[in-house]
Amino acid sequence: MSGRYLLDTNIIIALFASDTAVKDNLAKAKVFVPAIAIGELYFGARKSGRAWSP
Repeated sequence: MSGRYLLDTNIIIALFASDTAVKDNLAKAKVFVPAIAIGELYFGARKSGRAWSP
């Protein structure tokens, strides 16, 4: 599906988890991430206490 999408935190987390349905739907789309979602992801990552590994 092509088009433009503003992603929320749950969809971004699904992408991190390699959700194929989400990946397929967004494959040809132009995506945008709002600043609040970036903040929520940062907060959740800091709160989790898990080490970052690239």
